[in-house]
Amino acid sequence: MRLTVFGATGGTGTEVVRQALEEGDDVTAVVRDPARLGVPAHERLRVVTADATDSVAIASAVEGADAVLSSLGHRGGGPTTICEDGTRAIVEAMGKTGVRRLLVVSAAGLAADRGDGVFVRHVVKPMILQPLLKHGFADKRRCEDEVRASGLDWTIVRPPRLTDKQATGRYRTATDIGLRGGRTISRADLAAGLLGLLADDSVVRHHVSIAY
Repeated sequence: MRLTVFGATGGTGTEVVRQALEEGDDVTAVVRDPARLGVPAHERLRVVTADATDSVAIASAVEGADAVLSSLGHRGGGPTTICEDGTRAIVEAMGKTGVRRLLVVSAAGLAADRGDGVFVRHVVKPMILQPLLKHGFADKRRCEDEVRASGLDWTIVRPPRLTDKQATGRYRTATDIGLRGGRTISRADLAAGLLGLLADDSVVRHHVSIAY
């Protein structure tokens, strides 16, 4: 598979690039600063330095890909539009180059539904997580809106709190519903789950929850 990864210098993006290369995929990593990419040079790794919010600048990185994966995010707690703006640019670049498959990492805290326990659904998410992370979540919501309106073969993946623990291979997934008791997942297991979803036609134009 030829995979283009945005957010490749983040914890999840780094794991995605590393694992995809281990699986034999050809990977294009789009980064602002190549020095921050925590993956050694590889014959199947192409590094493109570009602003992810510039659809013209990233078009060459997207062209020819079998799939595009975005794990763009904001490390601070203030207002941000990086996910919204980056996703809009990615969608535009995919439209221009004819690439169809898009996987975007969002956040489990955005959605409270019957898959969650009563306390999580009515207290933890709406009264604790969403106010605490309001700026990042607002950006993620607008990002999801861009994805759903794109007309592409998209999948939105919603993990809970991420850790840097080693992969276990024992994560759960659910389609279009939350995962009861799913409080954490390692970035390594999230990356494995994301790569597994890329070729899964059953999750096209669906939201997928992933957690332990």
